[in-house]
Amino acid sequence: MRYSKLFVASLATLALSACFSLPAGPQGATGDTGATGATGYTGATGRTGGTGATGATGDTGYTGATGDTGATGYTGATGATGAKGSTGAKGTAGDGTVIIVPAR
Repeated sequence: MRYSKLFVASLATLALSACFSLPAGPQGATGDTGATGATGYTGATGRTGGTGATGATGDTGYTGATGDTGATGYTGATGATGAKGSTGAKGTAGDGTVIIVPAR
């Protein structure tokens, strides 16, 4: 705290010293401006190159031959039909007797 008053006083002194200015001194003579050099020559534009020749077109290739069709196979033989079976004998008529079976 004791240095803060000293710091404030120094700062105020420095700020007040910036308000005073001295008169400017005599100025020296300005030197002459040198001569400007000449502009250089612009070079010529080169000639455009020629276009190259177009290459020849190649020959068209031949079409390949078509393959042959294979032979057709034969059809197998048809099997024979089996013989017809005979009809069984005809049963005879009963004597007309009725049998009754009792229920369980």
